[in-house]
This record gives sequence, C-alpha cells and structure tokens, in this order.
Amino acid sequence: MQNKGLIKLFAILFGIVSIYQLSFTWFTNGVENNAKEYAESRSNDGKEIASLERVYLDSVANKPVIDLGFSKFSYNDIRDKELNLGLDLKGGINAILQVSVKDILIGLSNDSKNPIFNEALEKATEAQKSSDKTFLDLFFNEFEKLSAGKVKLSDPSIFGNKSLREKINFKLSDEEVKPIIEAEISGSISTAFEVLRSRIDKFGVTQPNIQRIGNSGRILIELPGAKDIDRVKKLLQSTAELQFWEVYSNQETANFFFAANSVVENFLKAETKVDTTTVKDELGDLLGEVSDSIATKKINNLFSVLTPSVPQSENQVSSVIGTAKVADTATVNTYLSRKDVRALLSNEMKHAKFLWDAKPFTSTITSTGENVELIYLYGIKSNREDVAPIEGDVIDDASQEYGQTGKPEVSMTMNATGSKQWGKMTTENVGKFVAVVLDDYVYTAPSVNVAITTGRTSISGGSMTVEEAQDIANVLKAGKLPAAAHIIQSEIVGPSLGQQAIDSSISSFFLALLIVFIWMIFYYGKAGVIADFALIVNLLFIFGILTAFGAVLTLPGIAGIILTIGIAVDANVIIYERIKEELNLGKGLKASIKYGFSYDGAFSAILDANVTSLLTGVILYVFGTGPVKGFAYTFIVGIITSLFTAIFITRLLIDWYANKGKIFTFNTSITKKWFTKINVDFLKIRKIAYVISATFIIISIVSLFTNKLNYGVDFVGGRSYVVKFDKSISATDVSLKLKDVFGDAPEVKTYGEESQLKITTKYKIEEESNHIDDEVQNLLFNGLKQYNPEGLTLEEFKPGYDGDKKVGI
Repeated sequence: MQNKGLIKLFAILFGIVSIYQLSFTWFTNGVENNAKEYAESRSNDGKEIASLERVYLDSVANKPVIDLGFSKFSYNDIRDKELNLGLDLKGGINAILQVSVKDILIGLSNDSKNPIFNEALEKATEAQKSSDKTFLDLFFNEFEKLSAGKVKLSDPSIFGNKSLREKINFKLSDEEVKPIIEAEISGSISTAFEVLRSRIDKFGVTQPNIQRIGNSGRILIELPGAKDIDRVKKLLQSTAELQFWEVYSNQETANFFFAANSVVENFLKAETKVDTTTVKDELGDLLGEVSDSIATKKINNLFSVLTPSVPQSENQVSSVIGTAKVADTATVNTYLSRKDVRALLSNEMKHAKFLWDAKPFTSTITSTGENVELIYLYGIKSNREDVAPIEGDVIDDASQEYGQTGKPEVSMTMNATGSKQWGKMTTENVGKFVAVVLDDYVYTAPSVNVAITTGRTSISGGSMTVEEAQDIANVLKAGKLPAAAHIIQSEIVGPSLGQQAIDSSISSFFLALLIVFIWMIFYYGKAGVIADFALIVNLLFIFGILTAFGAVLTLPGIAGIILTIGIAVDANVIIYERIKEELNLGKGLKASIKYGFSYDGAFSAILDANVTSLLTGVILYVFGTGPVKGFAYTFIVGIITSLFTAIFITRLLIDWYANKGKIFTFNTSITKKWFTKINVDFLKIRKIAYVISATFIIISIVSLFTNKLNYGVDFVGGRSYVVKFDKSISATDVSLKLKDVFGDAPEVKTYGEESQLKITTKYKIEEESNHIDDEVQNLLFNGLKQYNPEGLTLEEFKPGYDGDKKVGI
C-alpha cells in the first residue's frame, strides 16, 4: 500500500484530536456528577436538589478543571466544548412566549388616544384571562360593542393613519379592515418568530425547536441541554430597543430631589393622619383609643427609599443621581411619577425620565453588617415625543469583546447615518454625560471626553459577564422585536424519552456492539480482532467529529451510528471473504491481501455501496428536519469514517502482521469450512422468488391503504397535560401504563420537578370537542390511579378545581 506513512500520521493525529475533544465531555460529566453527589448528600427534596446542583456549579464555574500548563479550562469552558445531547436524551428548557398583540395594535394605530380604541384594548385584556379566543378576536368584539357604529376601525385616529393609509382609507368598513389588521399582526408575529430564531441560533444550543402555536401569538421554544432559565428569559424577552440619550448630572438634579423629598414627606404625613383618624373612628368605641403602634407610626419621605447623589465638589459630578435598594425601586418610581412631584421639575427638565441601571450591586451596611442589593438611578434628557436622538437601527454589527480594563463589553459599529449622529451628539456633550439604554435599562452612562466620529461605541458594565455581553450582542444583531414578548410558561424538562428508555437504548447499543465483536473474533480469528480494533477507532472518530463540530447527539443519531457499525463490519466481511477466495485459489498471503483491498477485489463493491448510502444521507440531511436530520448527520459522518478505518486502518494492521512472517488466517479452526460448499442456483428459482416478492408487495400495499400508517405525536400533534404527583414518578413506567388505556404509548417527560410529568397523547386528536377533552382526562385519571393518593376524586384531579391542589392536572 502506498503512502503508508502519511496514512499513519493522519490516523494518529485524528485519534489524538478525537480524544482531546472527547476529554471535555469526560471532565464535564465529572464536575456535574460531583455537583449531583453534593446536592443529594444535603437534601432529599427534588426541587432543592436541583437548586443545590446549580449553586455548586455556579461556585466552580470559573475555577480551572483542566490544567495543561500552557492553557487552563474552567467548567464554563469545558461545558461549551462537551458532546451536545438532544432534548430526547438530556432534556433542557421548555418555554412558551406570548407576543403582545395589544402592543402591535397600539403600534399600528400610531399610539392612538381614541378613548373607544383604548377601552376596547383594556376590556379585551381583561376578557382574555377567562377566554380561549385570541386577543384580536376579543378586541374586535369589544370595539364593536363600544363603538356601536359611531366610530370605525378605519377612522384616522385609529388605523386609518399615515402609516397604513396605503392599505386602509376611512371609507372601508370594519369587516374590510379586519383582514388587513389580521395580516399585519400575522406579519409582526412572523417577524418576532424570525428574530427569536436568530437569537436562539446564536445562543449556543444545538438543534433547538421553535414553532408558532396556531394564530394565538404564542411561540413554543425548546432548548436542549439549557438549564439557566434566568438567562433564557433575558435573551427571549428583550425587545432589543437600543437608545442613546443625553443625561442629567447629579449636580443638575440635586435641588429637584430636595424639593421632591419635602412634597413626598407632606403627602405621606397627610396619608398617615387619615389612616389614624379612620382607625379611631372605626375602633374607638370598641378599644377606647388607638394602639400606640399605629398612632406613633414612622413618617417616610423620598430619602428613606432613595439616597440622592449630591456632589460636594467638581470631582464628584456624576451621571448617577441616586441609589436605592432593589426592593424599593417600585416605590421610588411611584413617588417620582406623581404629578405634584413632576411639577417641581424646571422647564428644561419637564420631560425628564428616570431609569435604573441594568445591574444591581451588593453593598454591606456598616452598622448592621447586612448585605443589601442596591441599584443606581439616572436622569434621562427626554422630549415631548420620548424619541431618542439615536436608536438601535443605526447599528451595523455588535460583538462581545474585552475593554481596556480587561472586562467584557459589547462593541458596536454604526452605519454612516449613525456615525454622523453619534459624532454630532458626542461633540455637543464633551464634558457631559451620555447613556446607552437597552430596553429602558441604563447599561453605561460615561462622561464624553472627546467627540467620537468613528461610528464605534460600546456597552460596558463593571460586573458584566462574558455570557451577558454575548447575549446582548446577539440580541442587537438579531434585531428588535416588533412587540413585547412575555414568557408565560417556562420549565426545565427531563428527557422526552424517559431515563429508563434512554438507558435501555444505550444498553442495547453496547450489547449489539459486544455481539459484533464476539462474532468477528469467533468467525475470523486474528483478522476479526483487527476488524474490532478498527471498529473502536471508527467510533472514536465519529464521536470526536460530533464533538469538534458542535453537533447534537439524539437517539435517532445513535441509530445512525449503529447502522454505520453494520456498514463498517460489512466492509471488513467483503474484504476478508475476497481474500479467502484468493487464498483458496492457491495464491500467497501477501498477494491475496493486496488483491482483496484493491479496486478489482473488494474495494469497488464497498465504494459503490457506501457512495449510494452517502447520497441517501445527504438528501436526508438537506431536506429533513429534527430527528431525521440528527440521524442523517451521524450516518454521513459514520460512512466517511467507516470507509477510512475499514480500508486503511485494517490494511495497515494486516500488512504489519503479515510482514512479521507469522501465520495469519482469516478464520478459526471451527469456522474454516463453514459456508464453503453452498451453491444456490438463484436463476433456477427466480420464478418462485418473483411470486413470493409480488405477494409481499401486494399485501404491503393493501395494508397501507386499509390499516394506514400509525403516525406519532410529532407528526399529528396531541393533547398535553402537566400532571403533579406527591412523589417522584418514572416517566417510562407511566408511559407503559397509559398505553393500556390510550392504545398507544403517550410521550411522557419530567416537567420541572421530578414529581411533575408532561403527558402528550394523540388519542382522538382528530376530534375536537369538550366531550373528547373530558374523555381523555377520564382515561388519564383511570390510567394514573395507582400513582395518585388514595381517595383522590376525578373532580380534584381535573383542571379548574378550586381547593388545595397538590396532585392532578
């Protein structure tokens, strides 16, 4: 064989790289197993165990786990490099977002002040709490009731405005306007869907699932392997409304705060007096006098919840105008938004708005030693329209980088228009402050030392982490959501197949592998040992490639790997049998080996078979989605590595052994004469084969049209129920038990706590009625009886029960 040295070098390097890539998975599992042991040693409660695991992992997140001397890797580093597992094997985060149709309607109306329009919105919001209808349908119904034909949707003060004048004119009736608004809202939700997809693609999880739920404005998102719900919420709910504002200094706001403090103190005094009088009037006869604790109630003022930043010298002038406890921010907002307080603002400041910093910080109270979370307040120079001088649409690119201090920050590049505006804004504010605001939170508000005309700026923060900087950059690059998106449900879910099913599948994989190993050694002897070794190298290469390229391993992916094991063994069998044929013809060992591995020998058949399989895999990968794509990816990788190991690795080892001059056989004493005298005349029995084949084909076609295919939940959908239990339950056991009542095994997976399962069944999915819903819930109740506490009734189990509910739907 030519180029043996090059093949050896390539094989060794490939093996080292594969081991290196897989080592991250090994060390990650070690850290996570330690976390699990730590949590289980301190609690028996499932929810508390999960919390303790997160605490442990957070504590070691940035500590070195691997030290190679020239490079160190923390837990966060190796976790990002481990072999990714799909939602079916590892679980992850399941979230449902509600895109605010109300916000979209307000936007389409150009923030209409029409009282009927706004009242219809409020009534629709209230009605949605107890209705299954979409918000848009409820809005149309409420508007029709309130307008009573007096005002139309096409009114210039509602949807007949400048923004929609090309689609809606005031002559259109409400029935003509409705489909236009529906189309606009559908377009906005589609935009939100694509923005969210773009953000998720950059989040770092593999093969996420994102899909719209009907026309409700809801979007289902599943993130395999993800566990940090808070980070996911920030990423998904951010509207990405980036703004650049001028900022008031603490010197400019000091007088306002002192005046506001007096006003707040006065009205709080009045409120306390009213409260005390009321208590005396109502309870005086009964108690004789008011309790001293009420009569001597402490009177608060603004400064009891907000510490103003008052500069004592020029060096203390800052963009931070106050500091408050995080818990007190709502109270501060209430005080500062009062009309009598805002009336204290000067004419220059009358449009000022107050925004909080994006990140709280922890401080220790000297007198008590108590740690409290504090947050900074800023004064933004807003205007009548509340429109920022520069907005996020001027950003061309955003990325996570490290600032001059070595801390993470988000670097942004503006387009030509933005560069010009930013240059003008910074020129006018040299020696003053400007703020970078994202979703109404101030990320940075530095002093402008010199004008910035390069069109580059950054978002930084003293405690910003790399992950936060990356998420902000991703959000900005993905674009702004057309409306607010709120997570209405989010849970950490367990593997969709159930842990027992996964364990069984993986066990079957290793059992199949073991049987193949034993058979190859039993039938081919030393040649079988070499084939088995090549198979192990093949598996090492497959998993190394999957890890290196960040691919996700799902259960269909494991099926693809098992199939490639068969293909790899098949290649060795073809080669070995061809060599045996040559040996039986009396040729020498080396000549037979050379011919067996040649194109005229076995190589042509192996290549043809693998190329056709590879083409099939490529088609599945290009046109398939979800599990099909996962199967195709591992199948393609497996075919390529199988060709390399079966042809080159096996040849290298066999040549090495043969060149040593030792006896080398391709069978054992037991199998030496097996299948040597079999001679079947297939052409002679071809007509019988035709009849048998035709019979099976006809039976298959008839069966296909009569019995039809039995589609799974992933094809036809199903009804989903989240069921609580009073103890941890095996998802696999529940699935098998419910198969008896539903006919087909439903999909069951852990949902949040280990004592809570999400059950999805396709039972009578083609029928929609309250009667069918009740029937499914009754069957579910009966199927789960052995897991429910004794005495639990159907009414207590079903949703809508008003009592103290600890188990059931």
